[in-house]
Amino acid sequence: MSQLTDQFITKYTEVLDRSRINLELYNKYNVKRGLRNANGTGVLVGLTEIGNVHGYIHDDEEKTPVEGKLSYRGIDVRDLAHGCQKDGRFGFEETVFLLLFGYLPNKEEMDAFNHILGEKRKLPPNFTEDSILKSPSKNIMNKLARSVLVSYSYDQNPDDLSIENNLRQCVELIARFPTMVAYGYQAKKHYYDGESLFLHSPVEDLSTSENFLLMTRLDKQYTQLEAEILDLILVLHAEHGGGNNSAFTTHVVSSSGTDIYSAISAAVGSLKGPLHGGANVMVHKMMEDIKRNVKDWEDKKEVGAYLEKILKKEAFDGKGLVYGMGHAVYTLSDPRAVLLKEKAGEVAAAAGRMKEYNLGCLIEELTPEIFYRIKKNDKPLCANVDFYSGFVYSSLNIDPELFTPLFAVSRIAGWSAHRVEEIVSGGRIMRPAYKSVSRPFNYIEMENRP
Repeated sequence: MSQLTDQFITKYTEVLDRSRINLELYNKYNVKRGLRNANGTGVLVGLTEIGNVHGYIHDDEEKTPVEGKLSYRGIDVRDLAHGCQKDGRFGFEETVFLLLFGYLPNKEEMDAFNHILGEKRKLPPNFTEDSILKSPSKNIMNKLARSVLVSYSYDQNPDDLSIENNLRQCVELIARFPTMVAYGYQAKKHYYDGESLFLHSPVEDLSTSENFLLMTRLDKQYTQLEAEILDLILVLHAEHGGGNNSAFTTHVVSSSGTDIYSAISAAVGSLKGPLHGGANVMVHKMMEDIKRNVKDWEDKKEVGAYLEKILKKEAFDGKGLVYGMGHAVYTLSDPRAVLLKEKAGEVAAAAGRMKEYNLGCLIEELTPEIFYRIKKNDKPLCANVDFYSGFVYSSLNIDPELFTPLFAVSRIAGWSAHRVEEIVSGGRIMRPAYKSVSRPFNYIEMENRP
């Protein structure tokens, strides 16, 4: 069988080499690769009232860099985060309400919504045993996507596309995502890594961040500061406009008229990709590599020299990238990174990791100039949210395997809002065009084929 496979692969490789698309054809036919214009801006394919990402001013075919802004339903995310912090309350649940329903809840509405989320956090009867423990996965995102799909079988009314039913399904998925991730992680650690299995039930009157820390720690213990900064990360990752890959996936799949579980599981699959949700894992791996290879973390020359090696593809993974630096939209700053950096310093101080935090700040400071010198590219380069989220997760002793799943625990809020928006305002299946550039071939009878 392996010989047959090798034979087919060899022949397919030859065909692939002959049929590889010439990059010049993309310009000839004005194809928007990656749905991006030649100047790097995204191709406009839809309208949304959910989130707005602002990183530059586009005028007369030129991009003018500006400080980044991110808003949810028209409200600056900085105001949202600072408002919750000032009042000493967790903000993710309020963010979920805002994204789903389009306005800020009053206290009575927030209390009622928190009660509903608390009631829905537990998985349906037999779900854990039959869908997670009996079929564990070595990848938590894969297990999460499968858990979402399986949820269809536990829903008494899965195909009803009414707004009321979709909102019910959205709230249930948002509430259960942390539990699905935590239990999928525990199953993986037990069945693949040989560790003891423990499953803690979620607590109804605790926040999403508190429940996640409780369910993933053997002793269930966490500090208020740990819960607060994890909550901030959830707020900052909850939504990022309709054009990011996973939100766009939600729109595309939902536009076909399919059920919510098919759409959200597809979004999870999108987020799993290292070019999307997996970026913070790469930041963590890069930082560990730098820490191993740089002796003096405070020496600008030594740190800068190693960054040069990374950018020249002579160190780390050979890709020539300083992960966590730069963004497709943000130019001068990523507002999420700015907010997270403030709290990251507090966590670093509490965890005794200020040397690592200062190393990160130094890398952020040095990279733009070195990037310009090595790459001969003068585009603005700022730290993005992944640059600091990976450090924060690590400071919280969260396993890198959970970095991207935690992203999903947050982004399910935005996906849900985009799902509902597509049903309300879409009305047309998304079907872009592909230009065929294949050559005509005559059919060959079986006995005459080489």
